[in-house]
Amino acid sequence: MDRIDPSIFKAYDVRGTYPDQFNEDVAYRIARAFAQILKPKLTVVGYDMRLSGPALLEPTARGLMEQGSDVIHIGMTSTPMYYYAVNALKADAGMMLTASHNPPQYNGLKITGPEARPSIGFVKNEDLYALANSGKFETAPKIGKFLGGQCVLDGYVEAALKASGIKDFGGLKIVIDCANGMIGMTLPKLFEGKNCEVTPLYWIPDGRFPNHEANPLKDETLAELKATVLRTGADLGVCFDGDGDRVAFVDEKGQTVAGDMVTTLIGLEMLKDKPGATIMYDLRSSWAVKEEIAAAGGKPFMYKVGHGLIKTKMREIGAYFGGELSSHYYFSNFFITDNGELAMLKMLQLLVDEKKPLSELVKPLQRYFHSPEINSTVADVDGKLAEIKAKYGSGNIIELDGLTIEFENWWFNVRPSQTEPLLRLNVEAKTKEQMDEKVAELLGLIRG
Repeated sequence: MDRIDPSIFKAYDVRGTYPDQFNEDVAYRIARAFAQILKPKLTVVGYDMRLSGPALLEPTARGLMEQGSDVIHIGMTSTPMYYYAVNALKADAGMMLTASHNPPQYNGLKITGPEARPSIGFVKNEDLYALANSGKFETAPKIGKFLGGQCVLDGYVEAALKASGIKDFGGLKIVIDCANGMIGMTLPKLFEGKNCEVTPLYWIPDGRFPNHEANPLKDETLAELKATVLRTGADLGVCFDGDGDRVAFVDEKGQTVAGDMVTTLIGLEMLKDKPGATIMYDLRSSWAVKEEIAAAGGKPFMYKVGHGLIKTKMREIGAYFGGELSSHYYFSNFFITDNGELAMLKMLQLLVDEKKPLSELVKPLQRYFHSPEINSTVADVDGKLAEIKAKYGSGNIIELDGLTIEFENWWFNVRPSQTEPLLRLNVEAKTKEQMDEKVAELLGLIRG
């Protein structure tokens, strides 16, 4: 029995190159190990458009069934639709074959417990790896059954539209780039008969990603979307990642709208539905998020980076909506899951309600200057964090995720990577000159 590469176990999922790191045998052993630890009675399985998905599905389902779980197959699916299926079918667990935005040679597993809760809340990665790697499985008291396939597309679209609250699409002109990912499968149904004009880019799912990478955080990914928005005079440009849980937006001028600005806009829209609600944001986000949510009567709540952590905290504190700088947006009225399509629908509702161009709605929020996230390889992560804390200790210190230190006119966060010897730096200031100065100063210290 081959050793499983432990590096494929990421903070919130499993992901590696096929077939050397992640293959049929590895999928079978992980599925069986998960079923032995969690003991689900019913598990939903599905896969995205990656070419290796169909080959990996059978061993995944077999591993679950041999350890006692019945299995329902929902076919090719986006991650949001998979989360919906786990809830709608009242499953105890879910396993979806996907590698999100990674290049074509990757595949992996997004695993959930009941209610599509992140699996890390039920099964520790270390325990899952140890059992899967050993292959020493218990004999199940019974073999699970394959209950066949079930299409959840119609139910999913109906539920997403209902959760969005949108009644009229206002004749808006939209350009949507699906990057040959999974959202191209659901959008035709979602926009069927709606009062809007949609220009599609790359809606046919294709795991080779023949047109561009399925990562909406990269500027080069958005180039064609921006050009098409300008050429067609569209009100909004939208770009999804490969499995559809992340989404990026471009305004009518072809300018990217940063994830924290989107969090603010959707958060304000959500507060119309539930005044005074708690709105979560990750600690890399602009000061403007906290200020705008509070001014609108909401309760801003800053938290750590990462979808598994944010979803768990949202349940704990009863948050209504949450957003990350990385373009994940979380909805408590949709099973406390991240959903790119629902975020898009709320942005459309915002444009219909406000009757202003998106650039005008964003401009008042862009009152600070924010660096991109900058990665640095560091030999001694803990030692370097201590050094930074000693130098900037006169500020307001927040040790929620790495080190955040706030001053009157600027702040920074530096946090370690979950998987690599890296420190990730974000800086925001009231002037561009100060932001540039502090980035240079901090990188000198981090890399010195």
